[in-house]
Amino acid sequence: MRVAQVAPLYESVPPKLYGGTELVVSYLTEELVRMGHDVTLFASGDSLTSAKLVPCCKESLRLDTKCVDRLSHHILMLQRVFAAKEEFDIIHFHVDYLHFPLTRRERAVSLTTLHGRLDLPDLQPLYREFTDMPVISISNSQRAPLPFANWKGTVYHGIPLGNYEFGNGKQGYLAFLGRIAPEKGLDEAIRISQLTGIPLKVAAKIDQADEQYYQDTIRPLLDNPLVEFIGEIGYAEKGEFLGNALALLFPVDWPEPFGLVMIEAMACGTPVVAYPRGSVPEIIENGVTGFLVANAAEAAQAVGMINQIDRRKCRSQYERRFTASRMAEDYEALYRQLLRGESTNVTIEDGVPVG
Repeated sequence: MRVAQVAPLYESVPPKLYGGTELVVSYLTEELVRMGHDVTLFASGDSLTSAKLVPCCKESLRLDTKCVDRLSHHILMLQRVFAAKEEFDIIHFHVDYLHFPLTRRERAVSLTTLHGRLDLPDLQPLYREFTDMPVISISNSQRAPLPFANWKGTVYHGIPLGNYEFGNGKQGYLAFLGRIAPEKGLDEAIRISQLTGIPLKVAAKIDQADEQYYQDTIRPLLDNPLVEFIGEIGYAEKGEFLGNALALLFPVDWPEPFGLVMIEAMACGTPVVAYPRGSVPEIIENGVTGFLVANAAEAAQAVGMINQIDRRKCRSQYERRFTASRMAEDYEALYRQLLRGESTNVTIEDGVPVG
């Protein structure tokens, strides 16, 4: 198949530091190339890929200090995509709903993976208008606010098998990896560390939009002697960071669409202690790959029992459910169904597509 992958331009593909969507796009693109497909990637010019790269800006927009209007670059990218639409059998978008009017007008065969939260009231009228747009969820729970959308499947994210080595957690600290934002629960993670007396290492990105929250709420908490703030790290550092940890703390306070860091931890054999919001119960099996808890007190108790979790089972669950090859095969099947004009709505049960 001739497949176009259309990535956000905020980060390179793969990202140099933090960037969940762009990392998934990279994994998917490389797997599809490996499977023999003719893949074109629309992304920032500093992206690295074995597919044909169409650079739509010089470098990732977050790292471009001269970039003021990020939306303009995405509009130009969409123009380039549709100007070349005859070159592709299917166009796979990862830019939310930005392309919907053009896709409807151009009648291109397309698929859109929705990577973000969908519980915002502003999205209701938009998705009611564009019920003809085929969309993919990254967890079953992500669909809940928009049951009327044109869902074609749920495809869990996946990571290449060789990316992360098994770790034994020998350094015995708790890990927090992600963004510093109210919904990500770093304040809760620090509270859990205090309750257990176990050091917490924080590898986190601070978006401009969350700078005030960081200064007002999080910065004072970092003075705790149990907390070590490392800052933003990239792929090269994540394996060692997660593999050496006793457990990953994931105390989210929002309807988490997926949570890539959870499967990154599992790939390293590291159990996850998490609040069961959004996708979390779909990813973490309570008592097998970690513990699902309601609050910091329960999380502290769970950390005390973390040695009951077999780290090799964490790794094996990742290998069974969350590899990049499985993800690419799921998308390939959906591409073929759309090209045949079949109406499908694949959901996930126990990591296996059904329906």
